[in-house]
Amino acid sequence: MSAIDVTSAPTLSAHALHLWRGEHHLLRNISFCLSAGELLQISGSNGVGKTSLLRVVAGLLPAEAGEIRWRRFDIYKDSNYHSELAYLGHSNALKLDLTALENLQFAAGLRRDINLQTCLQILNNLGVPQCAQLPAKVLSAGQRRRVALARVLLCDAVLWIVDEPTTNLDAAGIEVVEQLMVDHLSRGGMILTAAHHALLATHAGTRTMYLNQA
Repeated sequence: MSAIDVTSAPTLSAHALHLWRGEHHLLRNISFCLSAGELLQISGSNGVGKTSLLRVVAGLLPAEAGEIRWRRFDIYKDSNYHSELAYLGHSNALKLDLTALENLQFAAGLRRDINLQTCLQILNNLGVPQCAQLPAKVLSAGQRRRVALARVLLCDAVLWIVDEPTTNLDAAGIEVVEQLMVDHLSRGGMILTAAHHALLATHAGTRTMYLNQA
């Protein structure tokens, strides 16, 4: 992938976020800042709001209070934010009747022009070149996750927001994904993630934020 343009010093910041789920005050006064070359991992017990926080930051779930800024602008007023963001949730969001290659061409093609060779190379980088012509419905859970992660790479986005990226991956798969994350950070990329498995624990740009049960 190409080097990321960081001339305008991309920064993601959240300030005093509050989110309710019914009568439950799920997120309380959450603030953080993420800069180029950094990975911020959200940690905490099940139900503490990790996924909800990622969805709020991705602009998929509105917070009741607080502010999120990208390159100093409110994300709801910045038309460029989502073009610089690649999001992957718990669901792989694959069309099961399409092949892995068709899934990538369809999803990534909505964002930018891509060619067949680029898609094949990304599948190879993720260790699943043999899946290219297979429908997603016949792939294993781990293979589907790798194809979904390939979509993130193809977006060529500065900011990755990925929820449990190593779900269903074996040790070799986790190693592959972590190396791709290191490569992304080394080019000036940024990653916001939630994972039970500690990612890039020894990487200089890695930080962890713990959410506590309200």
